[in-house]
Amino acid sequence: MRAMPAAIPEVLVFEPQVREDARGYLLETFNRHRIRELTGLDVQFVQENLSGSARNVLRGLHYQLGEPQGKLVTAVRGEIFDVAVDVRRGSASFGRWVGCVLSASNRRLAWIPPGFAHGFLVLSESADVLYKLTAPWSAASERGIAWNDPQIRVQWPLAGDPLLSEKDARAPRLQDAELP
Repeated sequence: MRAMPAAIPEVLVFEPQVREDARGYLLETFNRHRIRELTGLDVQFVQENLSGSARNVLRGLHYQLGEPQGKLVTAVRGEIFDVAVDVRRGSASFGRWVGCVLSASNRRLAWIPPGFAHGFLVLSESADVLYKLTAPWSAASERGIAWNDPQIRVQWPLAGDPLLSEKDARAPRLQDAELP
């Protein structure tokens, strides 16, 4: 496994070693000791989610108050544009975003640290996204930021309007959001 820092160094993209033969392939999506060796992070996951979405579905930008979640995200089917936004008050990169393409074919994983909002846009006909969480999801603690916030200016590779949940369509701008 190889760890590559993004433009915001706390956000990482992992490129796993893939072993392929006539039967197919095998790759390690998480190894606590290897990640600690590569990054110094001692990550422990408590929850794992799988979402399925159609083309142009945009989920996010989500984060949690109280017990912020770190997320290890990968697309097990299809392709997504995955985004992390720093919402840590006082951070040198507050309000900045980074994005990367995660797909079943590139097999990359993105580490979204606690204190970052996260979202993704489905680029393929459909996608299944698997993500491990360092803290349990809490409906009372979940918050969001508008996907099209003019202060953040995420450059989503969109063709037309995204398909949003009602909650995401009503999300506030960063300047009005309740932050961790």
